[in-house]
Amino acid sequence: MKLKKTDILKALEKISAPGEGQNLVESGSVTNVQVFGDEVEVDVTIKNPSLQAKKKTEVEILKIIHSEVYEKAKIKVNLKVDAPSKPKVNQIKGNPIPGIQNIIAVASGKGGVGKSTVTANLAVTLAKMGFKVGLLDTDIYGPSMPIMFDVASEKPLSINVDGKAKMKPIENYGVKLLSIGFFTQPNQAVIWRGPMAAKALNQMIFDAHWGELDFLLLDLPPGTGDIHLSIMQSLPVTGAVVVSTPQEIALADARKGVAMFQQEAINVPVLGIVENMAYFTPAELPDNKYHIFGENGAKNLSEDLEVPFLGEIPLVQSIREAGDVGRPAALQTATPTEEAFEELTKNVVQELVRRNTDLPPTEAIKITTMAGCSAVKKK
Repeated sequence: MKLKKTDILKALEKISAPGEGQNLVESGSVTNVQVFGDEVEVDVTIKNPSLQAKKKTEVEILKIIHSEVYEKAKIKVNLKVDAPSKPKVNQIKGNPIPGIQNIIAVASGKGGVGKSTVTANLAVTLAKMGFKVGLLDTDIYGPSMPIMFDVASEKPLSINVDGKAKMKPIENYGVKLLSIGFFTQPNQAVIWRGPMAAKALNQMIFDAHWGELDFLLLDLPPGTGDIHLSIMQSLPVTGAVVVSTPQEIALADARKGVAMFQQEAINVPVLGIVENMAYFTPAELPDNKYHIFGENGAKNLSEDLEVPFLGEIPLVQSIREAGDVGRPAALQTATPTEEAFEELTKNVVQELVRRNTDLPPTEAIKITTMAGCSAVKKK
């Protein structure tokens, strides 16, 4: 029996296109019909990508042609899916903290490069500039901020906020501060597995009354591991600052730190790189610079990675002493140290403004595979 194309199209008008509100022909889903005697070949494109919709459409086409046109017709259905691409809206997911405008993670690939010192001085300099600042010490296993802010003996109080018990951060030098160090004894080692550490972090983040903040600084632990992922899965981090010293062994790990934030699964904008302990100037020879750990290493790395260079901090004895006694060196007035941290802070704020102007808000990441979290080499 010789079939007619018009009869096939008329029959297909009785099938609804999945999710279209029209039949297959009206919606344009039927892109081609070819008839060869009793053989029929139908090309169909639908927008619903589900397996159920595909199977249902194919079965309905077979049934309607057999019942309405010719029950012994030999039918071939070529079904394609053309799902509309979803607009890329970088909408904040997870649980952003109400009242906090910008969250900056300060990280380093390697320990011992002065990341916590830089974070503490960045925080007090922002506060000196008039910003409302909070600092979360996320280094569960080696918290140092309570000492650096001279509040090691303090304990956060519980306050009632809208009927819920919240932790009140400790405040000093205009900076609100929380750290696991407030909840442990000075000689007590924190021996926790990852999930417990992540739970403690979430409590300090979401069960605290931070109030209105322009900046919340996150002092991340060294490396690129579980704590970092927990933080970035919990919070929409606005941007990251990476701290390194100039020598090659530190730069190799700083490179990994930048790469972590730039992973496709994480995608946190890197505001720039800070070179700490850039040079040593003795007090008796203020015009001399001795590059003990190398020269311009972090600056060259920033150019290589095409991320901003935020500034260099000298190796000065008073910075170490100030941290040990709990009064960050940036609080000193009319000193090269104060100038260095002010320059750094201005550059961080400038890059943050540029980032907020050019890019949409960062999402709190949702990691569904390990591809974005391991040393996977892209082809």
